[in-house]
Amino acid sequence: MLENIRFVLITGLSGAGKSQAIRSFEDLGYFCIDNLPPMLIPKFAELAAHSEGKINRIALVSDIRGGEFFDSLHEALQMLEEIGFDYEIIFLEADDEALIRRFKETRRRHPLAAKGSIAEGIKEEKRLLAQIRSKADKIIDTTMLTPHQLKEEITSLYAPDSEQENILITLVAFGFKYGIPLDADLVFDVRFLPNPHYVEQLRPLTGNSEEVKEYVWKWAITHKFFQKLVDMIQFLVPCYIKEGKPQLVIAIGCTGGKHRSVSIVNELEKILKGKNYRVVKENRDIHKS
Repeated sequence: MLENIRFVLITGLSGAGKSQAIRSFEDLGYFCIDNLPPMLIPKFAELAAHSEGKINRIALVSDIRGGEFFDSLHEALQMLEEIGFDYEIIFLEADDEALIRRFKETRRRHPLAAKGSIAEGIKEEKRLLAQIRSKADKIIDTTMLTPHQLKEEITSLYAPDSEQENILITLVAFGFKYGIPLDADLVFDVRFLPNPHYVEQLRPLTGNSEEVKEYVWKWAITHKFFQKLVDMIQFLVPCYIKEGKPQLVIAIGCTGGKHRSVSIVNELEKILKGKNYRVVKENRDIHKS
């Protein structure tokens, strides 16, 4: 089980972007913990190893905010090695001028500058982190990086093999009479399609039934619309991935959210899963009268 787990330790200088880094790993589907005391790291690794694959990508932040606990990080890493647990270390840093500017802009106090200047705190932190920096698998200098560029760097290094896994697509079938989903990124209106509601034997059924599916898809306009919809989504999704968007909510609406929207969402789900995207489906209003 150990060889199936990717374990990344994020550390580095205060103000160098560790908070942005852990959020980037979270968007990639990693199980993330910020500022876990080092001596708990081996215990957590053992829990992950016995999670039956439920926890297979882990990103932890450990830095000098842990105070005296941070001194035990080297011991904790040695314990990981002894149990055969592979890990990677990402070390974030920036030049002194950039770090000082960031602390002044955010009005945060450097954790080692309680009795001195920010510059003195940075100097002391570099000394304390020198050993762990020497063990790092990847050192990222964020001096000239925007948060988005840092996210792109982490994504390129630590994303799953397939870029499609970098985004979660949620398909929502809904009824306009109950309101548009508040979290929708894209909304498509299919109320122009022939309505099964007006066919007496189809009215009590839903878009999940074969009878309604056959009715919705027997019309040429349905096929024409669907092809244009698929073309648009296949164009847009890679653009959203490139932009670093972690989740995309596509809402398909008809009048009541019971027939046409459900049928369209079902087919769209098949297409997107066939392209190896991560897709979840929600029929929000299917059981409403």
